[in-house]
Amino acid sequence: MAAEERKSPVVDSPADSDTEVTGGGSAPVNEKKLLRKLDYHLLPAVGVLYLLSFLDRSNVGNARIEGMLDDLHMTGNQYLTGLTLYFVAYVIFEIPCNIILKRTSPRVWLPTLTIAWGIVATLLGVVQDMPGFFVARVFLGITESGLFPGVVYYFSMWYKRRERQYRISLFFSAASLAGAFGGVLAYGIGRMSGIVWTNGWRWIFILEGILTVLVAIAAYWFIHNYPKTAKFLSEDERQYIHQRLVADSDATNDEKFTWSAVSDALRDGNCWLYGLGFHTMSLPLYTLSLFLPTIISSLGYTAALAQLLTVPPYAFAFLLTILLAVLSERTGQRALFIAGSSLFAAVGYCILLGNTSPKQRPGVSYLGTFFAAGGIYPAVALVLSWPAINVSGQTKRAVANAMQISIGNLGAVLGTQLYRSTDGPRFIVGHSLALAYLLANVVVVSVLWWRLRRENRRRDEAGAPVVGEEFSGWKGDADPRWRFEY
Repeated sequence: MAAEERKSPVVDSPADSDTEVTGGGSAPVNEKKLLRKLDYHLLPAVGVLYLLSFLDRSNVGNARIEGMLDDLHMTGNQYLTGLTLYFVAYVIFEIPCNIILKRTSPRVWLPTLTIAWGIVATLLGVVQDMPGFFVARVFLGITESGLFPGVVYYFSMWYKRRERQYRISLFFSAASLAGAFGGVLAYGIGRMSGIVWTNGWRWIFILEGILTVLVAIAAYWFIHNYPKTAKFLSEDERQYIHQRLVADSDATNDEKFTWSAVSDALRDGNCWLYGLGFHTMSLPLYTLSLFLPTIISSLGYTAALAQLLTVPPYAFAFLLTILLAVLSERTGQRALFIAGSSLFAAVGYCILLGNTSPKQRPGVSYLGTFFAAGGIYPAVALVLSWPAINVSGQTKRAVANAMQISIGNLGAVLGTQLYRSTDGPRFIVGHSLALAYLLANVVVVSVLWWRLRRENRRRDEAGAPVVGEEFSGWKGDADPRWRFEY
């Protein structure tokens, strides 16, 4: 490991042992048990919300092959426009949503957002024409835009820097789980054809949307704010969390919102590169999640079988996302695993493009979807965790996280126009652009690795001390005591 990595302000957690540390009160605090306690109370709660979010945005792909376009009298190109409108709204409202989160609280803001998009998702099931579909997709994009960047910021207020990446990856793994879960649900719900409506696609939106609303109402009771007010912690545990964060990051600072901090994020070149890193992954991510049922059904499978065949690639992606998150955390490497995952996914698109007779050899193209999903989801999880561990300053980090998602999802806006009905079953344009984006991601990640490594070396050579026991006079990540993770 490089010298600058060893000099990081992050010290290896005693969580690898059962060391007990006094938390400021009379009772000792076992850090390993405390981390398990935090994970138990925080990760399932927000993970379920993100699973529902990804399910409600991508189930339109399942609905499409169940007859939605015919019932709404839409062409394939008009359907793609509806997908585009979702991401345009999503991008526009990212930063405002994170500013609202900073000014309110996670316990109020996150469940409220979830109720809002659950209602919109449910109403998608009763739209009657193309304008109704367009309006519903716009409002779905607006209401879903604040969850992911909000949760990334939220984790930064609980976990030390090195601990965040693994938790963010676990959180994002709910996206691949949603793909697998959504395929099974769509298969079952699709059998409701003839109940009220001729085709069963409406029930996909209605039942999954109602589920979202019900879970969101319960979320007001199981989402916690910050360590200071969490009722599941003892006073000793609160003090210990405060102590470990004081020595590691700015999470314990009583930082007020300022527009200068917003400006700092906008003027930081690394923040734009984090966004570009996700931009080069979002196009492959969302084209796969939105069009995988279409890609598989175009190989000659029935709609029902295509729904089920989407499950194994997503399950494979889920397992790889967890595995690479663990390996990345243990080795302290970010760029290596992101670039490696992107290249793994690129192999999948090479297989899809290289199969010149997909209907005669559907198994070959289906194998390509495993490589694509198995590389895309781990890479995205690691890319999205990068600014959470490298950007210091609470407001700056909240804005940087939102910037990353906003810039990133511009790739999704482009991707929604690539998989046209007339392009199947090879989808040469869509697969080629996805492949190009994955290779571009390798370049962006390499440049960011070089910049972060160079800056760490510059600070080391200048004799800048590494953060000590507390962030006195802290200036954010511009402070020479800060060291970046790469």
